[in-house]
Amino acid sequence: MSDFTKPLGYRLITGPDDAEFCARVSGLLDQGYQLHGSPALTFDGDRVIAAQALVLPHSAVPEAPVGSAR
Repeated sequence: MSDFTKPLGYRLITGPDDAEFCARVSGLLDQGYQLHGSPALTFDGDRVIAAQALVLPHSAVPEAPVGSAR
């Protein structure tokens, strides 16, 4: 089981393209996440499945160049 107590910098939400999927993405947008790229859609034979990447902008921490002190 994943521990989601600390917000992740990147999330990929997947599921049937329905109101629940849209509510999940909308909820993350309300928490400060931003859409990252276009959604992806596929058909599993019964229904349309959607995927949307989201990023949390303030979670990005620049890496120090190799060999430099922090």
